[in-house]
Amino acid sequence: MEYHKTKDLLHVQQRLGHKNIQNTIIYTHLVSLESDEYHTATAKTVKETCKLIEAGFEYVCETNGVQVFRKRK
Repeated sequence: MEYHKTKDLLHVQQRLGHKNIQNTIIYTHLVSLESDEYHTATAKTVKETCKLIEAGFEYVCETNGVQVFRKRK
């Protein structure tokens, strides 16, 4: 899942402690996410931001003073 989140194979290799990149490639192909669809939400205050992060949303960007978050469906 870390690979699907970061798209960084070397990062995943390091996180898993693999010495051989081939092992990491095997494990990243075992994970199958059904879709790349997301639920989105916005926050204008720190309290709203905290609630979204606690609910599993990840920060995407800020536009016009509004923070945008997403979470896989």
